[in-house]
Amino acid sequence: MSSAHEENTVMTDSDSESTHPVPRIVRQALGSVLARVYLAVCAVLSVWAVVVSLGDNPDASFAGVVPLIATAPVSLIVIVLPDHTSMIFIAIGLGALVNAVVIGWCARALRR
Repeated sequence: MSSAHEENTVMTDSDSESTHPVPRIVRQALGSVLARVYLAVCAVLSVWAVVVSLGDNPDASFAGVVPLIATAPVSLIVIVLPDHTSMIFIAIGLGALVNAVVIGWCARALRR
């Protein structure tokens, strides 16, 4: 049910960026080449860890630790997450994203 006095508002891109600066900051930070390279390295490390863990290697038990260390300190939330394999990937993904934003922010600040 809508009233007769209800106004329709149209948000433009500049309006949405001014009310929510976080997505704009994240988008600018992830625009950095260094941040994208870091995300690619984290993805490669994650795939490597899965492949090595599936094999019968003596280093298979250590393989999952490498992506966690590469995305620390945020990925250490895996300690408090429920014990499930998917939680490791969530922690690695979140850690990589936060670290990539920080790397992009630093690269942008150094360019100025």
